[in-house]
Amino acid sequence: MKAAVWHGKKDMRIEDRELRELKDTEVKVKVAWAGICGSDLHEYEHGPITVPVEEKEPLTNDKAPFTFGHEFAGVVEEVGANVKGFKPGDRVAVNPTLTYGNKPEGLDIYDGFAFIGLHTDGGFTEYANVPATNVFHLPEPLTLQDGAVVEPTAVAVQAIKESEMSFGDTVAVFGAGPIGLLTIIAAKAAGATTIIALDLSETRLEKAKDLGATHCINSGDSDPVKEIFEIAPEGVDVSFEVAGVEPTFRQSIEATKPRGMMVIVSIFSKPIEWNPFQLTGKGVRITSSAAYSPSTFQQTIDLMAAGQLKPQGVITDQIELDDIVEKGFEALSNDKSQAKILVELSGEK
Repeated sequence: MKAAVWHGKKDMRIEDRELRELKDTEVKVKVAWAGICGSDLHEYEHGPITVPVEEKEPLTNDKAPFTFGHEFAGVVEEVGANVKGFKPGDRVAVNPTLTYGNKPEGLDIYDGFAFIGLHTDGGFTEYANVPATNVFHLPEPLTLQDGAVVEPTAVAVQAIKESEMSFGDTVAVFGAGPIGLLTIIAAKAAGATTIIALDLSETRLEKAKDLGATHCINSGDSDPVKEIFEIAPEGVDVSFEVAGVEPTFRQSIEATKPRGMMVIVSIFSKPIEWNPFQLTGKGVRITSSAAYSPSTFQQTIDLMAAGQLKPQGVITDQIELDDIVEKGFEALSNDKSQAKILVELSGEK
């Protein structure tokens, strides 16, 4: 079967791959749509970056080359002998997070993790075999295209939960890429009344405004922290660092009011230099968000199905698998008007 196979930095190839044998605890999914994630782009441009932590026993033995893609949805084609609760024809979204499952879900991911499509064969292909515990039913009225954006939306939902934000809070989102835009959508759904989007791209800022930002600041045109204090004189209640670079890390802390919360959502492609005294002197609390819990993944599906979360606006293009390098990864690298690009596999809606 045809697949987009990652061999290393800037080396993605369309190849024929054999689907490995289905395990008794797995589900075979006929992939309909798969999204290109910012972490996929990081791996393509700079990888490998998101390697698993040191493990007692490997969560996956796979190494490059492997099929990329961890944001995907499709239709169950076959179920393993020991699988309950799923049958052929079921519409599903895939939670790609692999963990040991030995601890409560709030701690589980910090005990060691890997991702389907980032460490082992994923969804940029016709069929994928995944553990049944990683498959979630897609209810009506969600489409399979909607299913392909559940995963990145769950990242944003988890970030909102980690932030402890409340109704009426003032929020700043540093970085208006796909996850930044989804964080804006999630913050609005969670009750933020003032949402400040910051980016260097006017095109992305326009998109942010369309999706719920109440204020937009081009960080290249003025002092972003000063601009934020014009809007929120005491600083924002919550800031989200979704750009993954040193300047926005510092700015996120500086723009947050004392005892407010700064949440690191982004993946940094390289280390930064930073003096923790900025945090000590400012009195800002800081936390991070690593992916999402299974409960958050299900909650995201429920919120989308109820119409309370509407992430579909982040989709900016749909492409064929054969075009994934030029019209997918390269487009995301060079065209700031692009946010979420979906790759069509079966194309079923």
